[in-house]
Amino acid sequence: MKDTKAKRGPVIVKGAKSNEEKDLKRKQLLSVKDGKAKKRQGRKERKAKKDPNQPKRPQTAFFIFLEDFRKKYKESHPNAKGVAVVGKAGGDKWKEMTAAEKALYSSKAAQKKIEYDKAMAAYKQKQDEQGEDEGSIEESEKSKSEINDDDESEEEDDDGDE
Repeated sequence: MKDTKAKRGPVIVKGAKSNEEKDLKRKQLLSVKDGKAKKRQGRKERKAKKDPNQPKRPQTAFFIFLEDFRKKYKESHPNAKGVAVVGKAGGDKWKEMTAAEKALYSSKAAQKKIEYDKAMAAYKQKQDEQGEDEGSIEESEKSKSEINDDDESEEEDDDGDE
């Protein structure tokens, strides 16, 4: 049978004097490429899963404005169906607004932020309480004989030191 693979010519490594140096440089290049691939894979694994019970962050003043603006814009422009068109028009309108006009939406955003902070504090307290409960469960799962065995082994260590 004939070898169907195309044979490659010699790989030229610049700056290398001997074959050993060329091999070493090739290995270094390969290891760098392998390292990048491993880093990419690791990023996906490190991402922590978000708790579905955690409160959602509050809307900003702009998004509260955009919610109202969408309704008005769709009433006056029934043919505009693209999200990008409505978003672009809303952004332009927001830029044109004065600080006094934006104050209404800023106050709503501040109120939602306060509510979020309260909900988040309650959520964190609940998480802390659950963490303490899990710790006490682990201690109670240990049988009394194991606890007594641990105490006896400590006493034996004290006697052996004298």
